[in-house]
Amino acid sequence: MFRKIALIAAPLCFFATGAFAQTPPEPSSPEPATQLVVMETTRGDITLAIETERAPITAANFLRYADENRFDGTVFYRAMKVDWGDQPNGLLQGGTQNDPKRILKPIAHEPTSETGLSHTRGAISMARFAPGTATGDFSIMLGNMTGLDANPDADNDEARAGFAVFGHVVKGMDVVEAIFESPTDPEKGEGFLKGQMLADPVKIIDVHRVKASAAPAP
Repeated sequence: MFRKIALIAAPLCFFATGAFAQTPPEPSSPEPATQLVVMETTRGDITLAIETERAPITAANFLRYADENRFDGTVFYRAMKVDWGDQPNGLLQGGTQNDPKRILKPIAHEPTSETGLSHTRGAISMARFAPGTATGDFSIMLGNMTGLDANPDADNDEARAGFAVFGHVVKGMDVVEAIFESPTDPEKGEGFLKGQMLADPVKIIDVHRVKASAAPAP
């Protein structure tokens, strides 16, 4: 597998008698909290909603990298293409590439079976080696790649853990697709990565938080 790539509500019971008894409306659940982030690249901007409530550990890690400018000057370097499903399909990977001057300590793994998130189109997920080794590399899904979700019933540790989704693209999927479709170098990369590395990696200029009111319209 690629490198570094439940809300419980107490039931409410209402009792009423007589002709005027009414069933109250179901209480609406508030949307989970997110933090908007803009990723500026040389190919355009990508706006992300980072899941600070549902994936707090992974979200806090990504936001720290952004706040400390650790992503600035890194690149999107890998496009893993698959020929099944709606096209384009696969994932786009970028980040710190284990640069010792940029990376922080690895974080605990947050499986999708616990966060309720999934590797659907536009999801952003941590890249890693073994679970619990993620640092500053991430992948954006071009299509539904739900096989990367945690599967608690799987017969091996890797599939049981899956990969950690921590947000999704809210604007700029056209930019993601444009980078994804960039030429790859058939000679770059080792092992299963060979042929998946971009011939000309796309620079990430800046990654920063934005207020919801300042976010670009979808």
